[in-house]
Amino acid sequence: MLKGVLFDMDGVIVDTEPLHHKAYHLMFDDVEIEVTPELYQSFTGQSTLNICKRLCDHFGVTETPETLVQLKRKHFKHIFANDPSLQLIDGVLDIIKEYHERELKLVLASSASMMTINNIFDRFDLNQYFIEKFSGADLQQSKPHPEIFEKAAFSTGYERSQCMVIEDSTNGIKAANAAKIFCVGYDSVHSKNQDYSIANHVISDFSEIQHDKMQAIFKGK
Repeated sequence: MLKGVLFDMDGVIVDTEPLHHKAYHLMFDDVEIEVTPELYQSFTGQSTLNICKRLCDHFGVTETPETLVQLKRKHFKHIFANDPSLQLIDGVLDIIKEYHERELKLVLASSASMMTINNIFDRFDLNQYFIEKFSGADLQQSKPHPEIFEKAAFSTGYERSQCMVIEDSTNGIKAANAAKIFCVGYDSVHSKNQDYSIANHVISDFSEIQHDKMQAIFKGK
């Protein structure tokens, strides 16, 4: 039986990618590097610090990864505060409310910083539905390493076999697989060039994973 649901945030709950894209590219300009679209897409699902470490290694940037992180977060904070277009992804609030009403334990497991997570949760009043929030930025390892989902599943008090992950990125799906947790790949218009073939179940609309449908799938596992 399904008892715990571990949500990614970016691309699953809210589409902050356009904001992150703007903030990252302003930071790239600050340190005078040219990042190809292919390289940028490979960052999906990873923490800002790990991305900045990769940038420093790849381009031989003289600034520290931590400096790049602060530059990017400065730009993101300004954009976040001034961009009124940011909204929850269609259908996700309905599924969050349904799961909560049916007494599933909901946990946020995102590569975003806790500052960004809290800003999103406060803006859309989501704290009431979730028992715990984990930021990959606070952990030793980044997706596709399973650490964040291992900790998130443990926080529910249930076995990993009783949990599922909802992810939109290749790195996130790999992390769920490595943690041996059933993974729903959310294939949306917001997520580009990600590999959903490695997910246990693939959807394009949250109505496809309503509570009773998922309990039937878990019963038949």
